[in-house]
Amino acid sequence: MTRIVRVGALELGGGKPILVQSMTNTDTRDTEATLAQIRALAEAGCDLVRVSVYDEKCAEAVRTLVDGSPVPLVADIHFDYRLAVKAMENGIAKMRINPGNIGGEDRVRIVADCAKRHHIPIRIGVNSGSVEKDLLARYGGPTAECLVESALGHARLLEKAGFEDIVLSMKSSDVRLTVAAYRLAHEKCDYPLHVGVTEAGLPGQGTVKSAIGIGALLVDGIGDTIRVSLSGDPVPEAKAGWDILRALDLRTRGVQLIACPTCGRTGIPVEAIARRVERELSDIRVPLKVAVMGCVVNGIGEGREADVGIAGGKNGAGMLFVRGQEPERVEGDLAEILIRKVRSMTGREA
Repeated sequence: MTRIVRVGALELGGGKPILVQSMTNTDTRDTEATLAQIRALAEAGCDLVRVSVYDEKCAEAVRTLVDGSPVPLVADIHFDYRLAVKAMENGIAKMRINPGNIGGEDRVRIVADCAKRHHIPIRIGVNSGSVEKDLLARYGGPTAECLVESALGHARLLEKAGFEDIVLSMKSSDVRLTVAAYRLAHEKCDYPLHVGVTEAGLPGQGTVKSAIGIGALLVDGIGDTIRVSLSGDPVPEAKAGWDILRALDLRTRGVQLIACPTCGRTGIPVEAIARRVERELSDIRVPLKVAVMGCVVNGIGEGREADVGIAGGKNGAGMLFVRGQEPERVEGDLAEILIRKVRSMTGREA
């Protein structure tokens, strides 16, 4: 079991619910655009949102962003310890730094003392592309052992400064390397782990890579917060993160769609119905499993884990089934019938 750190009003680690996070890609100095993206990410399900703080104006913007954000914010800092201090003084809830690249021990101590004073945890983020050259030479490349030693070495700098509210990450774009590094870190320390596959790519292939890497670790009980890293608009990262957690029944939020792959017995347009149901129920926050099944031969049986669903029948008719009740024969717009049923069950009638 990892230790617990507080991030604003949230608790991270210690078996608490796994937190979903993402990162803005707007100009942090443009507070209006950045707040719009933060709010969109929060609406999509992010528990935390990270912003880049790369100059003085970004650090000054942190106060406006914190005041307008519906979720705790994380500052991403490199090289300049003064930006870290200013971001913390302006209300940031969590820091992401590499202690080794912000100067000597005196500067690390300044950051650690400020974080301690404001009760702000620090994530040490190590990527396979940014490991120290001496470690790369010793291990012959960015191996799992190399990544973990780098992360723990940075952690020791903070520990020496009397600071232990630490979160670790050891990411790679290589899925197997990522998984191996986190498994090793899990064995060696009890710091909470921020899990993700870095530079995974575009939605699609990148989502699959992230799901494999993050999912493999979560199945093993490894990971306290996750980020799916995709190129482009960050909002799909939040959805992908939730999809991973829902698939593993680790957190429940909104509709989890169950839909059959279809076969020759299919009596209804499963894909079209499923897409409409998913789209029109995206505002539902109550956890609910909703099924769209192609036929009644085994559709109701295969969909029995759902709370509510439709199974296709003859001539475009269907069977509406609700857990614990006798199935009901229905005709007409099956997608609309299912959507209305879900909304009535969740108190979100149109």
